[in-house]
This record gives sequence, structure tokens and C-alpha cells, in this order.
Amino acid sequence: MFSAVNIENIRVWVLRHQTKARFLMVGGFNTMLGLSLFPLLYWILIPCGLHYLEIWFVSQTICICTAFLTNKFWVFRTSGNYKQEFVKFASFHLTILLVNFMALPLLVNLFEINPVIAQTIFALCVIVSSYFWYSQITFKKRQTSNGG
Repeated sequence: MFSAVNIENIRVWVLRHQTKARFLMVGGFNTMLGLSLFPLLYWILIPCGLHYLEIWFVSQTICICTAFLTNKFWVFRTSGNYKQEFVKFASFHLTILLVNFMALPLLVNLFEINPVIAQTIFALCVIVSSYFWYSQITFKKRQTSNGG
């Protein structure tokens, strides 16, 4: 049975870690979007003659814009600073895109891994580093001084 002390401890813990909990929920959504959008577009557009890297670029562009908006408004709940935050957010993802752009052909051509599986492996690696970047750089709350 839960006691009042246990319930209070749980409430305090949830309040203390609510940003991380929201990050996990939004991250789950964005991960599912990213992991499903590339395969969906791949299977739809490969017969149209598009290269898997072109399809990858389209899916990544959609996913990055969605991830920015969901993290800004639902996870870190910042207001204003759209341009500044997007530049920071995009710089992280541009770096990831460049690494991904080099890694995906290596995984596909050198290791003969299916493009969908290779992209899934890479996406899982990105998840680990994104919380730190978002919380410490992109959406970090500014310290305000009282002048005194």
C-alpha cells in the first residue's frame, strides 16, 4: 500500500524530472516518426527512381523540423528566440546529417546492410547525444541578473 510519504516522494520526483520525462515522450514520438518515415518514403519512392540518399534527405528534413517544434514547445517550453534556437538545433543536426551522410553509404556498401536497418542503427546512436545538446545548448534557459 502507498503511504502519504511515498506518494509525496513520487510527486517530488516527477516534478524534478518532468523535462526529462517530456523529452522521453517527445523523443519516442520523434524516433517513431524518423524510424517509420524513411522506410515508408523508401518503399514508396524507390520504384520512382529516387536514390535512397535523396529519400533519406527528404525524411531527415521533415524529422528535424518536427523535432525542433516538439522539443521547443512541449519539452523545454521556451518562448521567442526562434531563429537563435533553430540555428543551434540545426547545427547539431547538420553535423549529425553530415556524419550520417558518410556513415550510411559505408554501412550499406561496405558492410552490405539494408539501408533501412543501417539508418535505424544510426538513429538510435543519435538519440543518446541529443538530450545533452538540447538541454545544455539549444534550449538552455538564460540566467537573468537582478543587477544587484
